[in-house]
Amino acid sequence: MNLERLPNEEKLGLCRKYYLALCLFFSGGFAFLPFLWLVNVVWFFREAFVKPAYTEQLQIKTYVKRSALGLLLWVAVLTTWITIFQHFRAQWGEVADYLSFTIPLGIP
Repeated sequence: MNLERLPNEEKLGLCRKYYLALCLFFSGGFAFLPFLWLVNVVWFFREAFVKPAYTEQLQIKTYVKRSALGLLLWVAVLTTWITIFQHFRAQWGEVADYLSFTIPLGIP
């Protein structure tokens, strides 16, 4: 998508939709929300921080910052969970087996 062709009001509306992710909230849940935040940051970073100032830029900048913060928080939580699970998987026994997609063979 070429953002240069869109008027500033539509850019703001599109950025807001990706931040709130209303369409995926109703159809796919929160599974793809961090991906949409990443797309929002990549697409609108230049509009928010590089382009000359215009009326809607302050709101776009807010959505881009919040999307980046949400994405970083999600990555931190996911990384923490993966680290804890990998470290304690053998000690958790049967519970960890139920949480696992694949069960490794051999001695832990």
